[in-house]
Amino acid sequence: MSTFDDRERAEEARYALNQETQFKVMARRNKLLGLWAADLMGLTGSDAEAYAKTVVLSDLEEPGDEDVFRKVRNDFDTAGIDRTDARIREQMAELLPVAREQVLKDSK
Repeated sequence: MSTFDDRERAEEARYALNQETQFKVMARRNKLLGLWAADLMGLTGSDAEAYAKTVVLSDLEEPGDEDVFRKVRNDFDTAGIDRTDARIREQMAELLPVAREQVLKDSK
């Protein structure tokens, strides 16, 4: 029975690590998205970093990406930035592998 228990604990640990990594990847993707949006809105330096943090925090409102998308969409509308919904979603998709690579590199 000990072997089974060990295997179960190992699987639980692997699952927890995968969940933690996925959370970090999404947070990094959202930060990168926030920096991209900040640049388009003319924000630089600490203002851009602060805006990127608000994008990261917006992901805590509900499961999935819609809360992040809505935040950027609303901020673009307010700032008069002409980007389609499709372009914002495309940018989110493009940044995901970049974020994953950065997170995995940082964890080594």
